[in-house]
Amino acid sequence: MIDPAVLLEKAKTSKRHLRMLNFGLKRMIPFNKPHGFDVVEIGDRHVKILIPYKRRNFNHIKGLHACGLATISEYATGMVLLNTLDPKEYRIIMQRMEMDYHYQGKMNAYASFSVTDAWLNEEVITPLKSQDSIVVPCEVKIHDAQNNHLTTGIIHWQVKNWSKVKTKA
Repeated sequence: MIDPAVLLEKAKTSKRHLRMLNFGLKRMIPFNKPHGFDVVEIGDRHVKILIPYKRRNFNHIKGLHACGLATISEYATGMVLLNTLDPKEYRIIMQRMEMDYHYQGKMNAYASFSVTDAWLNEEVITPLKSQDSIVVPCEVKIHDAQNNHLTTGIIHWQVKNWSKVKTKA
């Protein structure tokens, strides 16, 4: 069995390992499997994920469903946070989300999210030195294949050092 951290690292530079990562993610997160989400690009501080234009992702007027777009927004931000913050040191839980819908999705679309080292230090690492937990808003944008801006999501994640968690894991 391949170590997920090693696979994630290799997926940043290898199409083969990116396919293996997507295969594994579909099994590790079965709720997302029917949507057909695919990580198309991943780096140390960013991710780009496809939401395919297919029947399972349609709303009643054959556009990309609002809930599917919200789900991929959560997925993209969570993946970057888990990739940049050590999951053995920090627990992250989605607290809430806000979605603004700008344009009807009628083709494949992509959720993109990235962070910088400065953002991580200012918004997460430094505040956690003096607080038990923090909530960080993560802005994610979804554009379709023709670069139409479909949505802007603000996903609020609670981040806490595992030593401050009061319930058992």
